[in-house]
Amino acid sequence: MQILFLHDNFPAQFGVFGQYLARKGWDVWYGTQRKNSSLTGLKVFNYAPHREITEKIHPYIGGFEKSVINGQALARTALKLKDKGLSPDIVMAHSGWGPGLYAKDVWPNTKYVGYFEWYYTSDAPDIVFLQSGEKPRGIDDDLRTRTRNASILVDLAGCDAALCPTEFQKSQFPECFASKITVMHDGIDTETYKPAPGARLKLDSLDLSGAEELITYVGRGMEPYRGFPELMRALEIVLKERPKAHAVIVGEDRVAYGKKLPEGESYKKQMLEECDFDMSRLHFTGLLPRADYLKVLQASDVHVYLTAPFVLSWSMMEAMSAGCAIVASDVASVHEMAGRDAPTVQCVDHRDRKAVAAAIGDLLDDRSKAEKLGAAARQFILDGYAMQDIYARKETWLRTDVLGRDPAC
Repeated sequence: MQILFLHDNFPAQFGVFGQYLARKGWDVWYGTQRKNSSLTGLKVFNYAPHREITEKIHPYIGGFEKSVINGQALARTALKLKDKGLSPDIVMAHSGWGPGLYAKDVWPNTKYVGYFEWYYTSDAPDIVFLQSGEKPRGIDDDLRTRTRNASILVDLAGCDAALCPTEFQKSQFPECFASKITVMHDGIDTETYKPAPGARLKLDSLDLSGAEELITYVGRGMEPYRGFPELMRALEIVLKERPKAHAVIVGEDRVAYGKKLPEGESYKKQMLEECDFDMSRLHFTGLLPRADYLKVLQASDVHVYLTAPFVLSWSMMEAMSAGCAIVASDVASVHEMAGRDAPTVQCVDHRDRKAVAAAIGDLLDDRSKAEKLGAAARQFILDGYAMQDIYARKETWLRTDVLGRDPAC
């Protein structure tokens, strides 16, 4: 069985799953734009757009043209690789960026599986949430938002099957596509992300092994989509009220989601100017290697995950798997992970900085409650999102539902 994964980045959602399939005897290929990429068991190749998008193209369709150029780049590269044995039974691609747009044209008999994360609408929950209290969006914003779905819709119409990681994310797509979309998460490495009772934080660049109270936050960037300004306002309160507390913020000083700020501006800069901190107890680590990131989670007394109702971060679920006591946003994307029988996170409206600060303080004061919350969070991940279980189900799904074959074959 041969499968081709396509993603502009690497290894993204597909790399480790690809290794799992390779161990199961699959012939696994991976196409990416990231150069010098490799993983044991995968045959990795690069595709590269031959040009940038057209200068002064209509602003609504720049993203679609970029997707088309990406798809064209993959198609041209794939045609050359046909002679080297690339003739996949299945192509799985991250939809919206374009690499899989023309997979069925290159290989008419392949089964194409689209991986879908988000469908854009002007009244989407993230937009409504972030616009609360601000001036209404203009019609130009709404028209641009609708057009962002162009390449996503091409993939939805043309794919043989579709994957989406959470029920909340699936619910954003038009109802007419619901029967085509299967919800199955990427899976969490519960054997790596596990509790380490008594762990204290000591990195090469940061030694907090003596800290009595440790508050942690993780994000790709620092922006309103992930509640960074609200976090900082809440931390100002907590650090003033608790002189023995330290806060560690992991991530880059950039905007990963949402509108960029003018050159030279950042939300970190804004919040440090707005808030009054004892900087000896507020620590920015930048991006960390996976091993150090894990140490941060394992040493955390309270982990804070703030977000608009949007694509759920792996970091929240990895923190749950590590047994963190979590204060999280009271939004639909989080509710799916908030526990059915036992609470797994403490939800709060993160737009209320006093409420966030109070929730952090509550878990720092009540260590028994924090431990129970962390244990329930880990069990929730073990029960429904452990990588080893999801990978086995996903392989069966590919064989039976996508290829229509006996899973034992």
